[in-house]
Amino acid sequence: MAAELHVELVAADRSVWSGEATLVVARTTSGDIGVMPGHQPLLGVLESGPVTIRTSDGGTVVAAVHGGFISFADDKLSLLAEVAELADEIDAQRAERALERAKSDEDAVAERRADVRMRAVSGH
Repeated sequence: MAAELHVELVAADRSVWSGEATLVVARTTSGDIGVMPGHQPLLGVLESGPVTIRTSDGGTVVAAVHGGFISFADDKLSLLAEVAELADEIDAQRAERALERAKSDEDAVAERRADVRMRAVSGH
């Protein structure tokens, strides 16, 4: 049996995704990080960005995450986000309109959020 890590992706208002994975890639203030089973313990601050989870059954889960913390110990990974949305929950057309609106308003924070949502939907 392959090594696995237990992943909990939690937003301030709900549990977003929970399950077994072989790899999780997230953006932290120190840069992108990949966590696999057996990784040394870590605690970091999440930046806005996509989180990619390679599930134990060979699937991929992508979420748009905005702020929060990542912690890992004993093959348990917790992603505690201020806001998190699974890519398949995001309405791509609505996100694209929000991105255009933020650009025209010159709202950098809204533009970054909308861009992360678009990247999560497109898998980038």
